[in-house]
Amino acid sequence: MIYSGVLLGSNGMIPAWTVLVLVLTAATGARTVAFVLNRVIDRRIDGMNPRTAGRELPSGRMTMMEAVGVLCAGLMLYFGSAYLISDFCFLLSPIPLAVFVLYPTMKRYTPLAHFGVGLGLAMGPLGGWFAVSPSFENLLTPALLSLFTLFWVAGFDIIYSTLDEEFDRKTSLQSFPSRFGRERALRFSGYFHLIAFLFLAALFPISPLSLLALPLLAVTGYLLYLEQKKAEDVELAFFRINAVAGFAVFAMIALGMYA
Repeated sequence: MIYSGVLLGSNGMIPAWTVLVLVLTAATGARTVAFVLNRVIDRRIDGMNPRTAGRELPSGRMTMMEAVGVLCAGLMLYFGSAYLISDFCFLLSPIPLAVFVLYPTMKRYTPLAHFGVGLGLAMGPLGGWFAVSPSFENLLTPALLSLFTLFWVAGFDIIYSTLDEEFDRKTSLQSFPSRFGRERALRFSGYFHLIAFLFLAALFPISPLSLLALPLLAVTGYLLYLEQKKAEDVELAFFRINAVAGFAVFAMIALGMYA
């Protein structure tokens, strides 16, 4: 989604290749930091869960010192890339890190943890926008894309968390499935995906997206619907349909901006 933000912020111009590369390295660094923090903070919980006990830290295949080394490498890549993009991006760069620390802890005290994951990824479109448009002006357009991402991710994270419904309930961890049960949780997931679609559709009247991209909006909506219909098959819904939906959104933005 970060490149979708870049395209929206470019106003129909082709971004410089240096900016595209730096956005990629910044996103890679940020994703590495988020991944390592999640694994470090949750290592004891992961060790108790049969589904995740084989992960690097709880299984002993990676030591804490090695994890810290990867974390530091990710931080250097992230901060270095943000600095080279612009002073504006560098000044804002600590904000996502606070979210990356917060959201892995949320499952311990609130079922809204799904929105913590969503918030972490929802900063991507804003980051992409700021990379090519370093100011707080005209933020409604990237905000709508970020809100789409927030509800989209929260919805599919609920689907993914159904894998741990019983474990979460036994260990008093908070999630929609453990709090409300699988059926109601998936109903909420469907509501969140509907809200996400409405935010995405709202881009057309307030941004320069061409109406030629409307078919791809319809494709995205169908994929969100299909993800809900196939929610019982988490492998299919989460790892396959969901991935295609992400590409459909990017294609929609690209066609809408450059058609």
